[in-house]
Amino acid sequence: MEMAERRVIALTLYSRRWCHLCDDMLAGLQALQAREPFELAVIDVDGEPALAQCYGERVPVLLHGERELCHYHLDLPAVTDYLRKIR
Repeated sequence: MEMAERRVIALTLYSRRWCHLCDDMLAGLQALQAREPFELAVIDVDGEPALAQCYGERVPVLLHGERELCHYHLDLPAVTDYLRKIR
């Protein structure tokens, strides 16, 4: 019997350097990856003027596609529940 392939889930974390909230969310997401596998792209909003204008001081922001999962602080229960539902 062939095992069903798990769908690869790709999340995006918009952050910036020298942001302690961004560092905290990244650390929490990396710990979560050990239990709930997903890909994580970390994008520095200051690297692109359009992103810096869009997000301003509202970082970190975690997205799955266009859907915002949380911002400022990792909502671990909500993100974990979301990942399990979309598998």
